[in-house]
Amino acid sequence: MNQNFDPKNAVDLPKRVLIIGGGFAGLECARRLSNDDRFEVILIDRTNHHLFQPLLYQVATASLAAPDIARSLRQILMKASNVTVLMDEITDLSPVERRVEGQSGGTYEYDYLFLAAGVQTSFFGRSEWKAHTLGLKTLAEAQSIRRRVLSNLEKAELTNCDKDRRRLMTVAIAGGGPTGVELAGAFTDLVHRSLRNDFRRIDTSKLRVVLLEGSDRLLGSFGKKQSEYAFKRLEELGVEILTGTMVADVTEGCVHLADGSTVEAAAIIWAAGTEANPLTSQLGVPLADRAGRVTPEEDLSIPGFPEIFVGGDLACLTDSQDKPVPGVAPAATQMGRHVAKVLKEESRLEKTRFREKKLKLRPRFRYFDKGIMAIVGKNAAVVLSGKWALTGFIAWLAWLFIHILFLVGFRNKLSVLLGWAFAYVRDAPDTRIIVNRPD
Repeated sequence: MNQNFDPKNAVDLPKRVLIIGGGFAGLECARRLSNDDRFEVILIDRTNHHLFQPLLYQVATASLAAPDIARSLRQILMKASNVTVLMDEITDLSPVERRVEGQSGGTYEYDYLFLAAGVQTSFFGRSEWKAHTLGLKTLAEAQSIRRRVLSNLEKAELTNCDKDRRRLMTVAIAGGGPTGVELAGAFTDLVHRSLRNDFRRIDTSKLRVVLLEGSDRLLGSFGKKQSEYAFKRLEELGVEILTGTMVADVTEGCVHLADGSTVEAAAIIWAAGTEANPLTSQLGVPLADRAGRVTPEEDLSIPGFPEIFVGGDLACLTDSQDKPVPGVAPAATQMGRHVAKVLKEESRLEKTRFREKKLKLRPRFRYFDKGIMAIVGKNAAVVLSGKWALTGFIAWLAWLFIHILFLVGFRNKLSVLLGWAFAYVRDAPDTRIIVNRPD
């Protein structure tokens, strides 16, 4: 790769498109531009794989193995001759110079930049809480949760102290959104059914799962009836739910609540908030919210820099009905597809009499709402799509179909489908091995 590439001299050369982030938005854009000799595409991600984040909680709760929901970016794009995949973490962005720098020391220049680097866990200004909690944004974090919870059960089997056993057998989850709800339901399924006969000295059905939510109901982005259904379903599974409960502090093994009460837990999972990749603060435009997202123009470019686009969870925008576009896989995929469409159309206009008007001719991004969903334990889910508001087994089947449909690669779909079928029949997932036991 020519590190001295100068976009200003690239009149007859392919336009260099730099994509930061190999998630749904970035990958879709790269795939849409693949094998188009008008573009030289460089996809940079800090990992070497595309991750299906909606199923991370299943890895965390030992229902699926990591390879089931991840696939090598190089493998996905191996037939795209004009796409280069690099594993690097971008640390510095210079919009005026059209250049970014990576942690590796590499410098990457571009004609077009698509920033789709995703989000990270937010602790609302209390960064010290990170040392005492477990997040769920990466495969490594999912495996850490699984390792911690399974190791705690092993320690509970060893101890003769009732107080220690109770703490080891308590999982506290902060955040009553889809991630928190899905984790709570999956953990109770795991211990009440899958592990019920695995231990001799402890009763796994006594695993205490405490779900903490600061607002007055779970699943705030869903309808009230669906929130009530999720609440009732989780209670039936044995989950302790505390709504209207703000976290005041988190220390080692303890969550301190605003009302003065505490929850002692050997595993504290933080699913209460996210914030945009810090690169958005280097774009030179006002941030849209406290999470650090950016409000783009109608074509997803950022104000003042028509060659820079943002997508996925970094974009703060509304749909045609003035409703916020959710941070879900279908929305990110549509954004990646749109950016590729804009670039292709702009390349075509370069050779026409509309060259000077190309920015005005850019199409507007239009979001097609496919709905949102969350699973609430085995055989139960909630789905909200347009006027359709489903709960229960039908919603669970819809959730199952949609998630398998979005998995990248035939192998992943087949592996997940067979794994789920086996676990469903036997209530015995095979991913309970502990590697690198935590202290």
